[in-house]
Amino acid sequence: MTADGTAGEGKRVLVVEDEPMIRLLLDDMLADLGYTMAAEAGRLDEALTQAEDGEFDVAILDVNLNGQPITPVVEVLVRRGVPFVFVSGYARRGIPEAHSHVPLLQKPFQSDGLASALAAVAAKAAN
Repeated sequence: MTADGTAGEGKRVLVVEDEPMIRLLLDDMLADLGYTMAAEAGRLDEALTQAEDGEFDVAILDVNLNGQPITPVVEVLVRRGVPFVFVSGYARRGIPEAHSHVPLLQKPFQSDGLASALAAVAAKAAN
């Protein structure tokens, strides 16, 4: 956490979420925590493009994008070494088994849960 209380100072985030209102909510929460939403995607094709070419430090991934699993995006992020957090309204169902250790934000979530999940992946990435 920085001196002014923001944990994500200078960190850029890719948000992959098919619900526009949740993306807006995440943008506000991230800003309050000192992060910047560097890119966003609501469809799998957009998410793959951002995952391949975008410049960000961490990603927040909805497990299910309009019925499509997020697995292809996860594979790109793993290859690039970018940490990520899952978001789901369906508990851990749909999370690729190989990534069952990744923090999950259960919808609906609060800012403190988001902060904890992002801190957890940042700590793992630093090790």
